[in-house]
Amino acid sequence: MAIADKIKNFMDRSSWIRKMFEEGAELKARLGAENVYDFTLGNPDVYPPEEVETELVKIIQERIPMKYGYMPNAGYPETRQAVAGTLSSEQQIKVPADSVVMTCGAGGALNVIFKTILNPGDEVISPRPFFVEYNFYVDNHGGILKTADPLTDFTLNLKAIEAEINEKTKAVIINSPNNPSGAIFPESQIQKLGELLERKSAEIGHPIYLIADEPYRKIIYDDAVVPPVFPFYKNSIIANSYSKELSLAGERIGFLALNPHADDFSSLAAGYLFSNRILGFVNAPGIMQRLVARIQGAAIDISQYRQKRDLLYAGLTDAGFTLEKPKGAFYLFPKSPISDDVQFVRILQTHNILAVPGSGFGGPGYFRLAYCIDDASIERSLPVFKKVGEQFFG
Repeated sequence: MAIADKIKNFMDRSSWIRKMFEEGAELKARLGAENVYDFTLGNPDVYPPEEVETELVKIIQERIPMKYGYMPNAGYPETRQAVAGTLSSEQQIKVPADSVVMTCGAGGALNVIFKTILNPGDEVISPRPFFVEYNFYVDNHGGILKTADPLTDFTLNLKAIEAEINEKTKAVIINSPNNPSGAIFPESQIQKLGELLERKSAEIGHPIYLIADEPYRKIIYDDAVVPPVFPFYKNSIIANSYSKELSLAGERIGFLALNPHADDFSSLAAGYLFSNRILGFVNAPGIMQRLVARIQGAAIDISQYRQKRDLLYAGLTDAGFTLEKPKGAFYLFPKSPISDDVQFVRILQTHNILAVPGSGFGGPGYFRLAYCIDDASIERSLPVFKKVGEQFFG
């Protein structure tokens, strides 16, 4: 066989997702893209802030020694310092530049983290629903992903997380604002999670790391607040990217940050640098590093996503669907009117609506809609959702 058995197995398990995308492409080719309502991909459609292109032009025109050369494995010192300054404000503690490693997006950051901390057979716990790639990222480095039920509003169920912890547990990963639910985990839950992990770490005799995957940190609505994690648990690590807040998804620029109070800080920091190199992620894109160092604090116009959210949410509730109004990110996660969410997504396809089954995110019985698409497409889809709703809700 040309490919590894494990990869073939992974591909077979996700073949229904691949088939859905293929069928969606065929629909667009046959009916015209404007007649197909594609809510499948979380690809930011809001244009980057003006500072992005203004500073890029300046950088390109400047004569900088070794402008396109290799840099230290962790990234340019000035970039790490700039990121650390922003983190110090967000996390409400002093974060030094030594805590920061620039990475190829948040996905690169997570792989570096797992490569550094996981031994074969170690377990990582994620609350459901979760970003689909967690399973593969953890497996990449010999780990096993375990999942825990959420509360009804998709926030943290601490009892369910505790029930999954054992001597093999190496980390808990949380994603807030959450993909796919849009939920934000409140500060009270983060504090209690930190207390839980402190207690369980002492019981099992080694640290359980808390990994906060935060690429949607700045995509928030209605005066919502994403709480810090560093003040509530010392053995915590942040993975983040500029893909969403600056609409730079294709540039693959992000970072990881280690809590400066973490146990064995020096060993962990050295491990991240080594893993970043041997995984082939060295270095994070140089021009993008220079850019983000100069525009810390810049962000896209969030009101555009809020408008899309409100438009689609109102249309779905009017059509009879049950769903939580998301506080962040750019996804809706409605309840499927039938228990088989994969089958319901196929029914939506017959109405030229492309969605993703919740089963792929560990959330069976739901489906995900990414509303980072043009407003006109959302508006055209609403009568179609209404028609589907009449079919199931009367």
